[in-house]
Amino acid sequence: MKLKIYQVDAFTDKIFSGNPAAVCSLNDEWLDDAIMRQIAMENNLSETVFYICKNNNYHIRWFSPTTEVDLCGHATLATGYVLFNYENYPKDEIRFSSKSGDLIVKKQDDYLIMDFPTDTIEKVNDINEFKDCFDILPTEVYKGKTDYILVFENEDQIRDIKFDLLKIKQIKARGIIITARGRECDFVSRFFAPQSGINEDPVTGSAHTTLTPFWSKVLNKKELKAIQLSYRKGELICRNMDERTEISGKAKLYMQGEIEL
Repeated sequence: MKLKIYQVDAFTDKIFSGNPAAVCSLNDEWLDDAIMRQIAMENNLSETVFYICKNNNYHIRWFSPTTEVDLCGHATLATGYVLFNYENYPKDEIRFSSKSGDLIVKKQDDYLIMDFPTDTIEKVNDINEFKDCFDILPTEVYKGKTDYILVFENEDQIRDIKFDLLKIKQIKARGIIITARGRECDFVSRFFAPQSGINEDPVTGSAHTTLTPFWSKVLNKKELKAIQLSYRKGELICRNMDERTEISGKAKLYMQGEIEL
């Protein structure tokens, strides 16, 4: 069996930056879960995404090297980029069915706009649980459905922070987002998820469904520019639409080929 595979750098307009994702087309039937996990492990990227088109409806699933996840923004954006540019998708909007509900990707000039459910967050009063994860304590901590947000005083702290992945791995969550106000953008962030087999994710679209409602309230703005300060760096435009969050970015193809099964 031969499967089409693409590798796309998401949330960037140049290769070797942003967040790479592998995109696999499966026609109209899923592979066995074990095989999809093995493909994701073999690709050894933060996410491998699989999609099918059945009865003219698109369905999408995401796998890290160790587990299936419920939502992945950068891999969804990469899938939209592949369909619009390499799979002859004829419209300017794609609707995917997923474990996180319906997800929409729109094409607008060079940007891809994703429409995701907005996360709900609540404040965590005890921040001492995180005192060994980083070399400085956050000023505030919030909990979303799957991730924690740790808020710090400034961008330099986010860029220069020292962290202990073993301690972070002990936190019961998909991962930990650290964030602060930005100097040249509205906010910056980094994302650590050794619990999910990803030490530090380069650019995390799904984390911005949690970050956007937080910073939208703090800054009293609906549209925000964000930068994820990983070693690869990525740029996002986020729009708070209350129960939904729009996340926009660009993408660039790195390679395409076939998987032999």
